[in-house]
Amino acid sequence: MDFDLVLQGTVVLPDRIVDEGYVAVRDGKIAEVGLGVPPAGRERHLLGKALILPGAIDAQVHSLSQKDQEDFLWSTRSAAAGGVTVIVDMPYDEGNLVCSAAAVKRKIDHAGPQALVDYALYGTVDPEEGPVRIREMVEAGVAAFKFSTFGTDPKRFPRIPPALLDACFAAIAPTGLTAGVHNEDDEAVRTYMEQVKASGITDWRAHGLSRPPITELLAMHTIFETGANTGCPAHVVHCSLGRGYDIARAYRRDGFAATVECCIHYLTLDEESDVKRLGGKAKINPPVRPRAEVERLWRKVAEGDVWLVSTDHVSWSENRKTNPDMLANASGVPGLEVMVPLFVKGAVERGIPLTWAARLMAENPAKHFRLDHIKGALTPGKDADIVVLEPRESVYDAAASGNNVVGWSPYNGIRLPWTVSATYLRGEKIAEGAKVLAKPGTGRFVRPLPRQVIAGAEA
Repeated sequence: MDFDLVLQGTVVLPDRIVDEGYVAVRDGKIAEVGLGVPPAGRERHLLGKALILPGAIDAQVHSLSQKDQEDFLWSTRSAAAGGVTVIVDMPYDEGNLVCSAAAVKRKIDHAGPQALVDYALYGTVDPEEGPVRIREMVEAGVAAFKFSTFGTDPKRFPRIPPALLDACFAAIAPTGLTAGVHNEDDEAVRTYMEQVKASGITDWRAHGLSRPPITELLAMHTIFETGANTGCPAHVVHCSLGRGYDIARAYRRDGFAATVECCIHYLTLDEESDVKRLGGKAKINPPVRPRAEVERLWRKVAEGDVWLVSTDHVSWSENRKTNPDMLANASGVPGLEVMVPLFVKGAVERGIPLTWAARLMAENPAKHFRLDHIKGALTPGKDADIVVLEPRESVYDAAASGNNVVGWSPYNGIRLPWTVSATYLRGEKIAEGAKVLAKPGTGRFVRPLPRQVIAGAEA
């Protein structure tokens, strides 16, 4: 038999959907994608109406934000169960800001023995050092850089002020990598936070009031104008507002590399019902917005203005998310296990083609991090990273699945019409339903394809 694995079903590609299509795998790589009678294989599954998609690449994961909490063992387990075959981990680790080649190496060595799926890494800078270590981190294999216009913590998650941001962008530009930035204007947020505190409002409303839309939009102009000034690809790592995607589109129209990522929580949760109900468990920066904004974001997906969809996954322990004083809670939620089925649900409900799932959670992230030589598509020669979803309704329960270090999720209780039934990494089944089969150490560190310099011209 010529193939190791053959899957037949509804094959979802970035540009078309192949009903009664098949994917054939050989030696861990996609070997053939076709239509009609599938070829023989050592393992062959006729999956009927099931969706066969490229494994998702989650562009934004925080595995190490809380010491002795999640770690790669759990983040990659949630990923495997959710059809995510590559995570791109953020550099703001408690006790190890990833701002040097040595820190990158420490993190690779730390993650390697634990990882159940493949992983890439972001780098950042120490504001006191500036951009001097950017080149060494590129050589160490980071896939992008991350900065913030807002300072959550002066050491772990520092603000990068405008002149330093400009210097960092200028240092990154020749490498061809992207500069991703957290988009909240520090001065504006602090002013609004003081106003909210002075008003005495401490319940679920406090967070949105402390970070109104203008705080995001001011920062986005700073980020994209810095990219325009330096020639560095500028990327906003999450935007909760339709207006933000319009700003990015205007910069692209003017010839600049300006992209925006949408997190799955902004496409799923809303302020007036979910934040009101969940309080601190729905506290995220930037905030979850009203339902009208959620629907506006889905229109941006359909119009092609969203570049990536990610989770911004972080599994804070429950005691960090249940303070009745809304502003005292940690910001961020877990989402790796449920991003893919949540996006499929939202798209199907709105009549948005599922081709966007293949594009925004696989093809575009692979391009974004320069991993598309091996990842991101059901294309012959690329890694056979595949997720299968079957048309079986389930109700999400983070505690019941056993794949999360925390038993809470803002998505608990949501009905999913499509459920992840299998995940394959390089042709090997790493999850079957909620059962994760992969052993720690299965995942590999993946690094971007180096920029080629040919006869003095960059390619």
